[in-house]
Amino acid sequence: MEMLIFDCDGVLVDSEAIAESVLHECLTAWLPDLAIGDELRHALGMTTQAILDHLAAHSVHDLPEDALARIDTAIEQRLGDELEAMVGVAAAIEALDLPLAVVSNSRRRRVIDSLANTGLDALLGKAPLFTAEQVALPKPAPDVYRLAAESLGIKPEACLVIEDSVSGTRAACAAGMTVIGFTGASHIEPGHEARLRDAGAWQVLMQMAELGALVQRWRVERRDVR
Repeated sequence: MEMLIFDCDGVLVDSEAIAESVLHECLTAWLPDLAIGDELRHALGMTTQAILDHLAAHSVHDLPEDALARIDTAIEQRLGDELEAMVGVAAAIEALDLPLAVVSNSRRRRVIDSLANTGLDALLGKAPLFTAEQVALPKPAPDVYRLAAESLGIKPEACLVIEDSVSGTRAACAAGMTVIGFTGASHIEPGHEARLRDAGAWQVLMQMAELGALVQRWRVERRDVR
């Protein structure tokens, strides 16, 4: 049995870059006395709320009371805008005869809502969900991917993962899975493709239509290995 695992944090776009960009824009407007770029580097690995608390403690300016909600809404809107540029995504996934699971490390409900324009909301909403919280880790980790495979009785090496982030790619590769790194057609961060390749992504997709051919190639190569 083989499985396709989708990262549901951003799925088809560089969600890390979107979140960082929105956060930087909002905080620069709200805390003009801080060098936000420098301060954010000190807050690496924190949750959004922890970052806001950290920065508020170092600024003479106050953050809006609804700062977290406004940032989440802005990220969701930007993500939705990026996903609107995707064509044929749902059809490409539905055409694959692979069981589907979802790995997520944040805002799963909001991401599913944002996928409505692609038709993937219903498809991914029905798939088994495995989260970083289940292994007590806030970011993608090999244990999350192993949990997804083991819970469904599938060996990690029989899983093909679609990831949009370098951290997720590294985690899935460390779990022994094959990874396709995907960056959205309308949002390609400079250097992102190279970072994905360096992290071990099998191939960076530029057109969702290539997915079927890549899955078939993966199956053939797996048979050759066996």
